[in-house]
Amino acid sequence: MIVLGLTGSIGMGKTTVARQFETLGVQAHDADAQVHEFFDPAHAVYFDIAAAFPIHSYPQIYKASEKGAPKTIDRKALGRVVFANDHDRKRLEAIIHPHVRAAQDEFKRAQQALGADIVLLDIPLLYETKAEERVDKVIVVTAPYEIQAQRVLSRAGMTQEKFESILATQMNNDEKCRRADFIIHTNLGLHESLAQCKNILRALKPKS
Repeated sequence: MIVLGLTGSIGMGKTTVARQFETLGVQAHDADAQVHEFFDPAHAVYFDIAAAFPIHSYPQIYKASEKGAPKTIDRKALGRVVFANDHDRKRLEAIIHPHVRAAQDEFKRAQQALGADIVLLDIPLLYETKAEERVDKVIVVTAPYEIQAQRVLSRAGMTQEKFESILATQMNNDEKCRRADFIIHTNLGLHESLAQCKNILRALKPKS
């Protein structure tokens, strides 16, 4: 089974490309979606996060909840905290990343048992976390900076300052593209990016 790693900086169109691969029959594991689950008080990882960021020290990241239920963590508020403080960001990543890797491994085992020949791991910080060592090929999704900035700054609550702080935690786009096995350009439209996905699969699948 071939394991593809899909990555790209914020606003490059990675989620859209992952969905296009799924329409082509390649199942994808979304690291961001997995992290979202960790912030549910029903998930065990929630309590690890809450212990590392206690309410008495970080009251701004907690939201009110029903009486008797654990207070929920506002991911956006926590994001503002960790992107402004490198120590806090690394502490959060130390909690989350091992659980994400475990979920990815479980996903791969399940897909292999189902007979999948190719799977996709959607990993925003693939190079930053050295996840390229755990995949067979890396696909980088890219677009010109002007288009990237336009996409990101159109999001609710996003500012230029926050955008730049996020970019500062990510590897430079040119370096990602230099390291990639495949590159998908998302500024050319959905039809073209889908065609690029098809070309990658044709290159990977053995000729019959």
